[in-house]
Amino acid sequence: MYDLKVVSLYPKKIGGRTYYYLREMARVDGKPTMVSERYLGSVDDIAAAVAARDAASLPERTRHLAFGDVAAAWGMVERLDVVGLVDEVAGPRRSDAGASVGTYLALAALNRLVAPRSKAAFAQWWATTAADRFTKIPARVLDHRRFWDAMHLVSEADLLAIERRLADRMIDVFGLDVSAVALDMTNFATYIDTGNDRAPLAQRGKAKQKRCDLRIVGLGLVVTRDGGIPLVSHAYPGNRPDVTQSTALIDELVRRHAALTAARGRQPGEVTVVFDAGQNSTANVAHLASRWLRFVGSIPPSGCADLLVLPASARTPVAGFDGLTAFEARRGVHGTERRVILTHSPTLHAGQARGLDQTITKAGRRLDELAATLARGRTRRGRDQVQAEIANICADPWVRRTVTTTLTGDSPAEHRLTWAVDPAARAALEDEIFGKRVLVTDRDDWPVVDVVAAYRSQSDAEFAFRQLKDPHVVSFSPMHHWTDHTIRVHTFTCVLALQAAHLMRRHAAQAGLELSVRVLLDELAGIQETVMIYPSSGGRPKVRRMLTQTTPTQDRLAEIFGLARWAPRI
Repeated sequence: MYDLKVVSLYPKKIGGRTYYYLREMARVDGKPTMVSERYLGSVDDIAAAVAARDAASLPERTRHLAFGDVAAAWGMVERLDVVGLVDEVAGPRRSDAGASVGTYLALAALNRLVAPRSKAAFAQWWATTAADRFTKIPARVLDHRRFWDAMHLVSEADLLAIERRLADRMIDVFGLDVSAVALDMTNFATYIDTGNDRAPLAQRGKAKQKRCDLRIVGLGLVVTRDGGIPLVSHAYPGNRPDVTQSTALIDELVRRHAALTAARGRQPGEVTVVFDAGQNSTANVAHLASRWLRFVGSIPPSGCADLLVLPASARTPVAGFDGLTAFEARRGVHGTERRVILTHSPTLHAGQARGLDQTITKAGRRLDELAATLARGRTRRGRDQVQAEIANICADPWVRRTVTTTLTGDSPAEHRLTWAVDPAARAALEDEIFGKRVLVTDRDDWPVVDVVAAYRSQSDAEFAFRQLKDPHVVSFSPMHHWTDHTIRVHTFTCVLALQAAHLMRRHAAQAGLELSVRVLLDELAGIQETVMIYPSSGGRPKVRRMLTQTTPTQDRLAEIFGLARWAPRI
């Protein structure tokens, strides 16, 4: 047993050069004794050893992987039990498959949510994320052909059954309020060849993305007033008017609501459907009534022209809505007397005024060009042709009411055109129409403020569609499919991505962070994983993983979505 141990650097001169030893001294039986001695070398040798040690402590290379957005989205997929619910319907994993059908569809939705791209590019994208570490799904099983195989293993009936189970799961897990829902329709442009007869869903129609040269696919959604979460989706041929597709969504909503309440041993409660003027028709309102559904909708203001001329003093403020005023009455709508509410919004008024300014500016530019052409006196167009061109330029009904044009001259060479905005006509138009909506409802028991709030929830459906047209996150495009079946499966994964995104936004809002889907995902994407790879001294290189530095908002999001569960252990 050593009484005392001392370690020191001991020099020795050999051949005129100094060499150093690491000597360990201790008292043994009360006497100083050298216990061990280790040769270190000359000063140059020691310096080289220290440099080599420092070099070994630095990584040879690093990699940065996506983590926060992928992990949070995967956590939401797990909370919804997407893989399990899909596999319950589609059947167990095939022996020759790299993963189950549910896994492939869940991954397709995950990619749509955070970084939309084709199935052919999926494996390459997956390798740039940390997801293979915490999902245990390697990139080698993510060949695009495996996704296609999985898509062909679910039928249209399977997709409907899966969507129903997912809706039930969302309502149960997140406590969604389904007493009021919003209904809306849109369409998406595709790049399907004109001669392709395997995709009747893709037809030419009134494209809302203004791509009239492309075939389009229609999509209807029913979303909750609570968070704008899609509950029901319906894909339909793009050449069918939106108003004709509402009944399919309504019937499916009724079936799901009845099944949901029956499964919980309750009587079906009242459900109020909110829709805008695009779905407004006598047939749709009658269909709602036949299914015992209540409604809040809107009709064109011209349908109640007498209300539009009422003075502003007739309207009263609506509590909780800044500057909004309303006047309620009863008018004949869709064959019966119903409650109607005229509202005026200063925000809408200002927006419509700006829109009219832009439209007049464009029309004025074209009128100036026509006037300049006529002034040169070289045109051969007769008066009727010139008048027809002026009418085409001023085709917008608001432009026709506010812009006056004067065409003089008896012959083509003498024709001269002048135009001006009529201030009185514009003031009358703004006073009569701008900022005004006419709501119609069978909710006679609701106060005006509740009717207005319900109608404004319809914007959640509109926001959902705008989100699906965002090319960066939660996007319907790109869609590389050309048969009806694969289009329907693609639509299912896009709606699933939208459901997960809005549930994530709702979850963050409940925790005190009000963020849009885009901002939320951008903040999460800023939480990355750094992989440090150290030089190998034999065998596999040593790897260390850690997360990048984060902001207070990112720290809060990491807490809200439980990212510590997926983070690397240091």
